[in-house]
Amino acid sequence: MKKIKELIVFVLVVLSVVACGKKNTQGEAEEVAPRLEFGLNVDSFRIDTGLVKEGQTLGGIFNELGATQYQIAQIYMLPRSEFDYRQLRPGKTYYTFYQTDTCGLEQIHYWVYIKDVREAVILHLKDSLHVERIVKPIDTIAQQATAVIESSLWNAMVKNDLPIELALDLSEIYAWTIDFFGLQQGDSIKVYFDQHFVEGECVGIGRIYAADFYHGGKWQEAFYYNKTYYDGDGKSLKKAFLKAPLNYKRISSKFTYARKHPIFKTVRPHTGVDYAAPMGTPVVSIGDGTVIEKGYKGGGGNTVKIRHNSTYTTAYLHLSKFGNGVAVGQHVSQGQVIGYVGSTGNSTGPHLDFRIWKNGTPVDPLKLISPPSEPVPSGMKAEFDSIVNVYRTKLNPAE
Repeated sequence: MKKIKELIVFVLVVLSVVACGKKNTQGEAEEVAPRLEFGLNVDSFRIDTGLVKEGQTLGGIFNELGATQYQIAQIYMLPRSEFDYRQLRPGKTYYTFYQTDTCGLEQIHYWVYIKDVREAVILHLKDSLHVERIVKPIDTIAQQATAVIESSLWNAMVKNDLPIELALDLSEIYAWTIDFFGLQQGDSIKVYFDQHFVEGECVGIGRIYAADFYHGGKWQEAFYYNKTYYDGDGKSLKKAFLKAPLNYKRISSKFTYARKHPIFKTVRPHTGVDYAAPMGTPVVSIGDGTVIEKGYKGGGGNTVKIRHNSTYTTAYLHLSKFGNGVAVGQHVSQGQVIGYVGSTGNSTGPHLDFRIWKNGTPVDPLKLISPPSEPVPSGMKAEFDSIVNVYRTKLNPAE
């Protein structure tokens, strides 16, 4: 019996020590660090998690959460610069922090809206309402990656667990030198770039510093220098467009989404520029490319459409006739005559309706900024060459 009593006393002593926390070397209880989330002690609250629903308003959310009408009114009075309730997006996560008051009623003390993986907005509702923003730091790490293409550049990024943004940026960098519609199995890409992380999670990419694309049996280098991409010899990867595809008298109609059609008298988009010129005036391609359409196209009359690269496509409408040898699939050079001014289709007189698409979206030809085509200036060539040597080492770390 005595041993049993001693055992009970021992167990009680152990439990009391555990309850009071661990002892440090001076015999004092060590405090257990609170669990913090968004800077708040989560152990002091009951926390609910929710998702913004389609069509849901801020007031509707807070009504469901049990907020007071006074709290809701305060939130709607916040300046939009601090918290714009109209920017709530379906599918976004929010957290509600509740605490029980002295009367035993739960009150909302904090509401946290997760804008994205990096930023959260905290509404402090306990006393006077105020807004706090938490922006997590971005860690930027330079990366080298290699991918072999089996079907497309996009799929190569996915298969190698690389950011999709790489495919988009590489397509832009090489738009003038590689036909991305003609990639072949076995083509490959090496790239040296900045990748952004927030708490270990990739949130995007930064600058692409260098790349080397194997296509058509040869490698095509690209190096970033002075806001432009050049090959290893310092030649720009971009080529300039001609300012206009013909010698014209005047511009009779500009790019607009609300033009009253001269024939049908209805308001409709005109996503091109009309150049008034005499019948038979030669029309040239503004850049190198491949003819993808040629023929009579309804209201556009005789039309030639040219794909210049993976980014830009142009079209030339109302032609009286086509240039010699122009055919679908044919390569045309910058300045080559592809047709002559006419008035075919829906037209009130001889003119050229000229159109440009960038990534499939119409753009105003008069506002198109033609890319630079000048090489690295001679006075900067030595610096450029030294940078190229560094980047080549980064692209081929094992060599």
